[in-house]
Amino acid sequence: MILTALVFLTILSVLVLIHELGHFIMAKKFGIKVEEFGFGFPPRAFGIKRGETIYSINWLPIGGFVKLYGEDEAGAGRIKKSDLKIQDKKDLKRAFFARSPWQKAVVVVAGVAMNAALASVIFYIFLFLSGFKTEIPLLGQHKFFFVNQQNIEGIFIDKVVPGSPAEKAGMGASTKIESINGEKIKDAKYFLHTVNANKGKEITITWENVQTNKKFSAKLTPRANPTKEEGALGVRFFPVVTAELSYATPMQKLFSGIVHPINLMSYNLDVLKTLIAAAFKEKTAEPLSGAVSGPVGIYSLVGSIIQIPDIKDRIMQILNLAGMLSISLAFFNILPIPALDGGRLFFILIEGITGRRVPEKFETTIHTVGMAILLTMLLLITLQDIGRVFSGGFSR
Repeated sequence: MILTALVFLTILSVLVLIHELGHFIMAKKFGIKVEEFGFGFPPRAFGIKRGETIYSINWLPIGGFVKLYGEDEAGAGRIKKSDLKIQDKKDLKRAFFARSPWQKAVVVVAGVAMNAALASVIFYIFLFLSGFKTEIPLLGQHKFFFVNQQNIEGIFIDKVVPGSPAEKAGMGASTKIESINGEKIKDAKYFLHTVNANKGKEITITWENVQTNKKFSAKLTPRANPTKEEGALGVRFFPVVTAELSYATPMQKLFSGIVHPINLMSYNLDVLKTLIAAAFKEKTAEPLSGAVSGPVGIYSLVGSIIQIPDIKDRIMQILNLAGMLSISLAFFNILPIPALDGGRLFFILIEGITGRRVPEKFETTIHTVGMAILLTMLLLITLQDIGRVFSGGFSR
């Protein structure tokens, strides 16, 4: 529990601090006054003032912020000249709202750029350690860019009947069958044929628990006369396709750290599109909600990774998770969603195109409403994740 919490907070801290550091560095470069650099959300636990900037640690350790002179926490330029104290008027030119649209846009985009750069660095390390090879389970069809791809069909076990040969051999749900008698599983047809051809005979099956990445091998005997509902092994399975990716050529390796996160986001968007379509077709949000996790879900996933016995595999999975979170943070932050960087950038672009700022009160209201909606969604996702933990939907 302690190790899981430390790893979880470390990943979160690095992602947030790198993001906010991007805003901080560009604001300083342009001479914009930075009033506070905070990790977490208020109320403030403690803070240290260095120069004109307060560096603070806040009680809600999810997120962070850089408070710029002339900008409120919601991201809108609510402060006007008349609102500033007389002794501060000499610093009006250092206010965020007083800067040109392009400077404000650079400051806003800098956080996203830092997360994208961090994801690239993480995946360079990840791919180097993996020999520039990795596997991604596929939902549907997807062609990855600038990488050698081979799709391999496998067998995923999602239910094991109590007292069955599979259960006695130690097989459980969330299992991926890798081989039978040393022969790698080619497809569902091959799996069924091999099992049925060896009814009453001892066979050796190798499998992997996909939640813990632990691999097992055991001897078992498929039942010669099983019930129709249970089958010879006593498992319920369905075929899964895994994309084996190899960055093999010198050019592929050179750009792998840049290409791989792009490939991952492209695939995730395809999956998201599929889930949204399924939700509309079935007239339920379950397909989509089941694929979304918040801080509790990520914490639980970290707990599963910590249980991986092989240290190298454990490090690889932590790197993969951190890289995926970093590129996801960059992507969703740049979308024109109120209260996020993309929402702020949207209003800045309007100012750049029209030459006039959007009324401060209107922009502040939009960001405030957007923040309230995002926090409500986060609360709902968190409650859903807690429910999964207690129902056994997450592995620890």
